Amino acid sequence: MRKGGKYHSPAMNTPDARAAERGFSYSRAYFEQLVDTALAHAKKLGATDAGAEASEGCGLSVSVRKGELENVERNRDKSLGVTVYIGQRRGNASTSDFSEAAIAQTVQAAYDIARFTAEDPVAGLPDAGDIAPPEEQPDLDLFHPWDIDSERAARIALACEAAAFKTDRRITNSEGAGVSAQQSHFFSAHTRGFRGGYASSRHSVSVAPIAGRGDNMQRDAWYSSMRSADELSAPEAIGRYAAERALARLGSRKISTRECPVLFESPLAAGLLGAYVQATSGGSLYRRSSFLIDSLGKQVFPAHVDVTEDPHQKRGKGSAAFDEEGVRTTPRKVVDAGRVEGYFLSSYSARKLGMKTTGNAGGSHNLALTSRLTQPGDDLPAMLRRLGTGLFVIELMGQGVNYVTGDYSRGASGFWVENGQIAFPVQEITIAGNLKDMFAGIDAVGADTYNYGAKTVGSVLVNRMKVAGS
Repeated sequence: MRKGGKYHSPAMNTPDARAAERGFSYSRAYFEQLVDTALAHAKKLGATDAGAEASEGCGLSVSVRKGELENVERNRDKSLGVTVYIGQRRGNASTSDFSEAAIAQTVQAAYDIARFTAEDPVAGLPDAGDIAPPEEQPDLDLFHPWDIDSERAARIALACEAAAFKTDRRITNSEGAGVSAQQSHFFSAHTRGFRGGYASSRHSVSVAPIAGRGDNMQRDAWYSSMRSADELSAPEAIGRYAAERALARLGSRKISTRECPVLFESPLAAGLLGAYVQATSGGSLYRRSSFLIDSLGKQVFPAHVDVTEDPHQKRGKGSAAFDEEGVRTTPRKVVDAGRVEGYFLSSYSARKLGMKTTGNAGGSHNLALTSRLTQPGDDLPAMLRRLGTGLFVIELMGQGVNYVTGDYSRGASGFWVENGQIAFPVQEITIAGNLKDMFAGIDAVGADTYNYGAKTVGSVLVNRMKVAGS
């Protein structure tokens, strides 16, 4: 209970029984008390506005290598972050100490930072009309704790790696396999009336086998990541597929420099979608550090390409009823028939651009890039036939993307394809182009969709790129 702005609870820093049932040390009610205390103290100091968020995360990570247990790690962290506004001056501070004295010190620190910070004409909390009220905060089914101990996690990781070794005797080594079970929860509020929070989980199984010996060695990896452990791929299937990928790369060679069509495997195609998000995010736009400045309403992709955002997808990895500022999120078309329909804006970046927030403080939510030309049978073999003769890329290296100019240059590995069939694996090459041309040159998107983080896309065929080899 709170009385006069102070806690009167004998168990202020002890685990809450109900929270412990969910694997946490602190309950939502406890976090609400922390946040309310921080906000009350900020107003008492004279803050114009304030926001606070209390959070806790915990989990288990186990790794094995060559049939032996390597690491067992348990993580548990907590934080209280406070943002204070004095007019249009902003200060922020955080603490992992939940005592009353620490909360007061943290709020004071944020207040003092704001006092000595220069005024920013667009700084401030979101407008009241943009805030998601409690009745507009749907349950998105994001919390599925995995009741797993280190011994069981190790058995799963060992089974995954063993399946990779059993696939073929040419699997000679391993960089290891791992199992991770993570969960967290938070509560956030600010003085413009927002209150909200929820629990979420993320679990994964992964492995990275090595094929071949000596100079002819190739590595690949695969994983499965889901909100619920029940939806993870079988560890044996993950191990076999990772092994098959590594085996397929044996005998890789260089190719001569040329221009040709390039097919991006679906996990890499998600990276192209990520590049689009970066270029149309508020920070890049108002700093004028994007090759897609003033692209709203303009044709960036071919007319058959759409990009949608669905923040309310059940169990989605990028699902959220509100963004990091408490602004409501809504499903929308970001790109319609190749034309840019919306940016990715927070309240701050929207004000800098003279626009309205899109509910993307903290990033995008469950994006999907699709083509109106895609047929149900357009699996990877069909996309290879569509490629004809060209390069199929399955791995990219380096960070060679210039978001100011759009210039794109990455180290790559994959397969040379002739007449729609894989001819041989290739390595030590570079693919180059400009993202504007690459986006405009998307000829096809496969039905072999893959969810990479908060992005879902099939393999993507770009009509022409430069390939630098030997």
